[in-house]
Amino acid sequence: MCGIAGFMDTKHQDPSIINTMLDEIKHRGPDGHGTYHTANGYLGHCRLSIIDLATGGQPMFSQDKNLVLVFNGEIYNYLEIKEELSAQGYTFQTTSDSEVLLVGYQAWGENLVDHLRGMYAFVIYDVQNDQYYGARDHFGIKPFYYYHGENSFIFASEAKAILKHPDYHLELDKELLPLYLRFNYVPVDKTMFKGIHRLEAGTCFTYRQGKLSLRKYFRMEMTGEGTTKEEIQKTMKNSVDHHLLSDVKVGSFLSSGIDSSYLVSLSKVQDTYTIGYHEKKYSELEYAKDLCNKLGIESHKKIITKEEYFKSLRDAVYHLDEPLADPSAISLYHVAKRASEDVKVVLSGEGADEFFGGYNTYNQISAYDKVPYVIRHAIGSFASLFPPFRGRNFLVRKGRKIEDGYIGVNSVFSEKEMTKITKVKNPMTNKEISRQILKGYEDLDDVSKMQIVDIRLWLEKDIFTKADRMTMASSIEGRVPFSDFSVYQTARKLTLDEKLHNGTTKYLLREASRDVIPTEAYNKKKLGFPVPLREWIKDDDVKADILKALEMPIASELFDVDYVKHLIEDHCSGKHDNYKKIWCVYIFLLWYQIYFTDEKAA
Repeated sequence: MCGIAGFMDTKHQDPSIINTMLDEIKHRGPDGHGTYHTANGYLGHCRLSIIDLATGGQPMFSQDKNLVLVFNGEIYNYLEIKEELSAQGYTFQTTSDSEVLLVGYQAWGENLVDHLRGMYAFVIYDVQNDQYYGARDHFGIKPFYYYHGENSFIFASEAKAILKHPDYHLELDKELLPLYLRFNYVPVDKTMFKGIHRLEAGTCFTYRQGKLSLRKYFRMEMTGEGTTKEEIQKTMKNSVDHHLLSDVKVGSFLSSGIDSSYLVSLSKVQDTYTIGYHEKKYSELEYAKDLCNKLGIESHKKIITKEEYFKSLRDAVYHLDEPLADPSAISLYHVAKRASEDVKVVLSGEGADEFFGGYNTYNQISAYDKVPYVIRHAIGSFASLFPPFRGRNFLVRKGRKIEDGYIGVNSVFSEKEMTKITKVKNPMTNKEISRQILKGYEDLDDVSKMQIVDIRLWLEKDIFTKADRMTMASSIEGRVPFSDFSVYQTARKLTLDEKLHNGTTKYLLREASRDVIPTEAYNKKKLGFPVPLREWIKDDDVKADILKALEMPIASELFDVDYVKHLIEDHCSGKHDNYKKIWCVYIFLLWYQIYFTDEKAA
């Protein structure tokens, strides 16, 4: 894992620019630093040494010196690619996985991405043709941000590096606020730094003579022909083995559920890391300790106090780059920090729920679905007119088609409530977002449609974002075996019954893991990544910090502050559970303060 940055600029050629950009992301790669001067700009790289510690430095050159590479991530099938290309007569100078990108590009050109299995974001510069080619992995595990201006193309692993280039002028994209408030992250390729975009997952690009061309090279499929627990077992073992390839020590995050328990039981890593709280119902420490005792491996725990959580909040929000109101991100920040004391690489369970059908939302197929859609739609529309009541969300959800408004498992404010909370006009409806993602998937069952939406939105733009930034904040690499391309190729075959069976989510995955997990974790209900935030917000000190943030000028400019205060009072009195809504507003204001008003931002 590393950090990359670069720019092509007709006005600015000062080498201090690339060095300043790299300084902003040096936490991603404290082991090395390198730059290369292209015909009209610079490429830069900061390295976290994982594979080929001696000769894997970057920027890396092809043997003929015509190609120059900066790369962040891991290519898990690099040994297989190396063997294939060697048989064709190609030669290699190093034992690094990075070099297969250079040699692969020589062999396959822009079709290189069709041969890759891994997590990656990279740029290859062709000296002779003065052309840049880059790509981001299939599911967006690794980040890639870019800004395309009149005279420049600037890119980096984190947006904060782009802010340091003189061609970029800091400006808030206010139009995106309603989207953020509905999702708790920005669900499109734009960011709230106006003009800075994310390269979407499964996308590659070329840049030449000022022209940027994007191409989507990967599109998900859900075939549903069926698979077996034996195939899942074989695939998962293979994925874990490939994710253990490293020249440094590998550990694993561990919660109480099936996903991380399966990874730890398969990998037998000797060190695991678990977060807990003094509030017992949010703590998973005992479950993790029991598994480690049975496997004979070390269990390291980190108990987070409320004070520690909020003391680290500003630093975590800074590292997240974008406003992302997922409370578990700060927990991940702490467990990564603890793991960094012992290891450079950790396995983690991201992707299992999305690929294997793990969310309870997927499990709500019932006898009510047999009611004709026109009747369900009428009932749902009527129910939506009333304040929240038990069963209201179910009726509203069942009264519409998936492509007419499903936006994921963790939405915050409703479209109706948006008109009360913010003064900014909504740029896209839920229906527009859902239909854009599900175009061409109309014939799939509802659960498969929901999975595709969640993989494209929740997994890519929330889960992978927090996983990358929070591990990189402590200079360790997070690897996600459930999100391996080979695992997707098996999971896409699952039938509906193999995903959800008699009320059990991730049914076939649980059956596959039962043979290896020596505890009942394979059968445990999903907890998520629980944080006692709904209780903490009621405490006077936390409430006071949130109310203070609402005094910022930007708060009154963008929000109905009285309405937000009403949400806070209702939550603290126990009238309504509004903690997600309150947190969403607070994180935005804290992020804005860090990047737009603090001295560090300037």
